[in-house]
Amino acid sequence: MSPLLSRRLLLAAVVLPFLPARADVAAIAPAWPEALIAAARAQLGVTTIYDPAYTRIPYPGGDVPRERGVCTDVIIRAYRDAFSLDLQKLVHEDMVAHFSAYPTRWGLPRPDPNIDHRRVPNLIVFLRRKGMELVLSQDPATFLSGDLVTQMLPGNLPHIALVTSAQAQSEPLRPLILQNIGAGAREEDALFAFPLTGHFRLPPV
Repeated sequence: MSPLLSRRLLLAAVVLPFLPARADVAAIAPAWPEALIAAARAQLGVTTIYDPAYTRIPYPGGDVPRERGVCTDVIIRAYRDAFSLDLQKLVHEDMVAHFSAYPTRWGLPRPDPNIDHRRVPNLIVFLRRKGMELVLSQDPATFLSGDLVTQMLPGNLPHIALVTSAQAQSEPLRPLILQNIGAGAREEDALFAFPLTGHFRLPPV
């Protein structure tokens, strides 16, 4: 068994108490990254607008119209569509229990399930709190399919994207990322286009 497969099997075997138990997830492990990427790629040509406007949405399972959204919506929709894993609910529940652990830059007195999960700084805190952060490296070989990366865009704008199984024609080879950085969901050679601020892996178990 290859070291990569052994690592993915170990990740898939870990039971994370904060995530819902799903018997059907076991059927796709350790191929969960492919399922996640397929769900993200299904947004290509569908989500064509970048729209950061605050919108009241249902809870749980709420979403803005699929033709629009921001970088976080790519990730949220992929996990929902692939595994019925609802980051809106998970982030909100953790913020209710540990509100002081989350950023206060928006001046909110309490969690807001309409927007909290759609903000990159909140997702970063959530992923770190759940032990999903990996050592950040500039070596493209360390970024595996299904990983999440965060970047800092010009103007100190935080961004998040999904690492895919496709590779750029470069030396050394580097994976593409699927993101909405301003023109809808796209799969692009942009892993190192902006400074990386985080590397995460969130298996759906």
